[in-house]
Amino acid sequence: MNLGKRALLRALLVLGSLSLAVACSDGSRFHSTDIGGASYGRDFELLDPDGKTRRLADFRGKAVMVFFGFIQCPDVCPTTLGRAAEMRRLLGADGERLQIIFITLDPERDSPEILRAYTAAFDADILGLYSTPEKTAETAKDFRIYYRKVPTGSSYTIDHSAISYLYDPEGRLRLAVSHKSPAEAVAADVAALLRPPSTTDKESQ
Repeated sequence: MNLGKRALLRALLVLGSLSLAVACSDGSRFHSTDIGGASYGRDFELLDPDGKTRRLADFRGKAVMVFFGFIQCPDVCPTTLGRAAEMRRLLGADGERLQIIFITLDPERDSPEILRAYTAAFDADILGLYSTPEKTAETAKDFRIYYRKVPTGSSYTIDHSAISYLYDPEGRLRLAVSHKSPAEAVAADVAALLRPPSTTDKESQ
């Protein structure tokens, strides 16, 4: 390949990279899976560690990330909450506009006091929510979260879905986030959700 063709190929590759960057920056393309318009995961009615009933509407004006797990989870849950704390740091001042919600699937062991201490170990503003086992099962079903107890000798662990959900400041479910997604990519998605919608976005809603 001669120098002229190499230069042209290099220019095309640079232009392609810039196009992808612009697409992500204007919110028209997300790193996470776009599930806008989904009929599930519309709301919850659960208790915080102070016994106060919480719903999605309580966080209107913020982006909200919801994750289901349990405190004795050995890997996925602490990794996800650690990522959430890192995302808030990466967002800078906008980190105050991201509410992280951890919903326990193990209310029989995850008492309000333990739940508060666990979430605070990652970030003081992460909110843990719980309910009765029956209400927990109903909420998980509403959010299409799979979980089941797995006996481990005299105790048990819990197999569960590892997906997180991201809501925009209007309370609409927008994105499904893989537990493997890096903090930088998810933080960029949150930043896109926090930007005021463009005229085109408003017309499509």
